[in-house]
Amino acid sequence: MPALIFLKECESTNEEILRFLNDTKADIQAVYTFNQTKGKGQYGNSWECAENLNLAFTLALPAQHLETQDHLFNFRTALLLADFLAIMTKNRVEIKWPNDIIIKNKKIAGILTEKKTLGGINYFIIGIGLNILQKNFDDLPKAGSILTQTGIKLNATKVADSLFVYLKEQLQNEIFVEDLFENINQRLFRKEMVSVFEMKGIRQNGIIRNVDKEGFLWVEIENQGLQKFYNKEIELLY
Repeated sequence: MPALIFLKECESTNEEILRFLNDTKADIQAVYTFNQTKGKGQYGNSWECAENLNLAFTLALPAQHLETQDHLFNFRTALLLADFLAIMTKNRVEIKWPNDIIIKNKKIAGILTEKKTLGGINYFIIGIGLNILQKNFDDLPKAGSILTQTGIKLNATKVADSLFVYLKEQLQNEIFVEDLFENINQRLFRKEMVSVFEMKGIRQNGIIRNVDKEGFLWVEIENQGLQKFYNKEIELLY
């Protein structure tokens, strides 16, 4: 069975890949489709995938092959996807903490990472939704695609093939925590810019300063000083 499997249609690539892991001896397995009907996002959210325009891609990696601490895996994946897209598009790609991928102020990709145990083997599951050719985002004003944000019309199948090769190679390389977060902070969306945030239903101005080695976001809140936040404790409005 090939390590990269194309599905004409499926409900969720993150769920579908579990079926293949028991049937293959490949160390790293991935599935993708251009027609995902019930995509999963972070924290129970859904991920819309316009048919034949966008990519739903999931890669499973045995945890024993990963040179990254578990709690850093989400950030490692976001950085790799941002780097991959920067290479593909020759554009600046930013990371909206903790792991949304931004080009020119629009979200073009989302990531869902999970850890699963199958057959006594621990796997990291990386689910990626990537908008490639979609033009209309009337119901999603913060969303865009590679096409809308760069004008580049990529071949979606070639993107999937290249993404698999890139992740397979890069994820097995050792990376130091200091280097990881130095690179994250270099790509951090709206870093050192006055922005509007929402916390517990209240909107306030603030400035993103950095992400620390534990993954916390440090924001200078107007009239309150520097504070750190975990995911879902603060929302950047843009």
